[in-house]
Amino acid sequence: MKRYNTLQEISSDIKSGIITCRQLVEYYLLNIENQKHLNAFVEVYTNEALLRADEIDTKISEGKAGRLAGMVVGLKDVLCYTGHRVQAGSNILEGFVSPYTATAVQRLLDEDAIIIGRQNCDEFAMGSSNESSAFGPVLNAADPTRVPGGSSGGSAVAVQADMCLASLGSDTGGSVRQPAAFCGIIGVKPTYGRISRYGLIAYASSFDCIGTFTRSIEDAALLLEIMSGKDEWDSTSSQTPVNAYSQQKETRQKYKIAYIRETIENDAIAPEIRETILKTLSWLKDNGHEIEAIDFPLLEYILPTYYILTTAEASSNLSRFDGVRYGYRTKDADSLDNLYKKTRSEGFGEEVKRRILLGTFVLSANYYDAYYTKAQRVRRLIQEKTKELFAEHDFILSPVAPTTAFKLGENTSDPLEMYLADIFSVQANVVGIPGISIPTGVDSQGLPIGIQIMSDFFEEDELLTFAKYLQKDAF
Repeated sequence: MKRYNTLQEISSDIKSGIITCRQLVEYYLLNIENQKHLNAFVEVYTNEALLRADEIDTKISEGKAGRLAGMVVGLKDVLCYTGHRVQAGSNILEGFVSPYTATAVQRLLDEDAIIIGRQNCDEFAMGSSNESSAFGPVLNAADPTRVPGGSSGGSAVAVQADMCLASLGSDTGGSVRQPAAFCGIIGVKPTYGRISRYGLIAYASSFDCIGTFTRSIEDAALLLEIMSGKDEWDSTSSQTPVNAYSQQKETRQKYKIAYIRETIENDAIAPEIRETILKTLSWLKDNGHEIEAIDFPLLEYILPTYYILTTAEASSNLSRFDGVRYGYRTKDADSLDNLYKKTRSEGFGEEVKRRILLGTFVLSANYYDAYYTKAQRVRRLIQEKTKELFAEHDFILSPVAPTTAFKLGENTSDPLEMYLADIFSVQANVVGIPGISIPTGVDSQGLPIGIQIMSDFFEEDELLTFAKYLQKDAF
């Protein structure tokens, strides 16, 4: 069977009788089996997906199928799905079966998407390489000696290696966009609150966003349109009307595009990534768009602000995992105190424990004002300065990460080096604006390069339109 890049291609072949949903699912199941070494999936819903495919085939024949009929989707292991296990890549949730379905997942099911399995991720979405999972690391299909990015590495590799058409991930500081760049596919992080977080296992609640991995802008737009909108189960979901993102329009008049000078003129950036960005900016200028280099004096504070606030929120969110109500419980405890300590010490991995400790420290009475309160004030300043920037520009263009996919184990002994992989992607999460990573080609080693575009709040429509234009004409 041929490789499909869009739902439209699949729908056309189903309509023509070339394939059925069952045959499509069988094709993806075979690809998953043949590429088990990449470790992208932690559980595959083989029988369930086939039965679901049969149901959708019947609906199609009766003319009653939804908009996503024929779309096979994988779920990052942080999204709840009724009657299915979910572990957030952690031993602490061993054996937990979700009693409910995430709103985003349910909205896909309502449109006849087929869920094929749950995908490997960094433990509790904390990581930039997908090496901290209790299920072991995910390998990049472009080069299995390299990481796929994180934390949604399994979801990215599943789309990259044709194990499903699309995946849902979560993006707290770049965890959709960075693996999308490392794997050469499209990753979208929407405006905070655009998609309900109900049913998403929390890492840092004021940063977390559900995002998508696809091989086409059209599919990303359709998924975003279907999942977006107010949800009574999530008080942080936005009531802002949802545009018809899937009805892609032509690029409007010429755009004004900014790039932050320090994100290009930086020795830490791989030369081939810098060259790609500069070529893209030159192409845009040659095609009549206005390009402006700007200084963003708060740039050096974005990453520290992000890690202070996200670790604080993680410390609070992960306090619920104590071995009493669900998940892993130590077998060696002689008191309630011991039960808590041993369960959490044994159940959580090293990176999660590191961030819980950091978060507990910044929230402690002696340091709360010095770190947490100050970081919240800086976050507000970053938001205001970014908003001012969008008052004069349509988009910010930047690298997604300083390098292409790095070697497995290269940064595991140096947490600070690992955290720097997020240096260009965290701004969108600190501020709450949407961002997208689109592939631009490969470097001299054959490793994918991605470019990041960010836009103002709830401007996903323009962002997707511009991204499609850029991908179609510039690359």
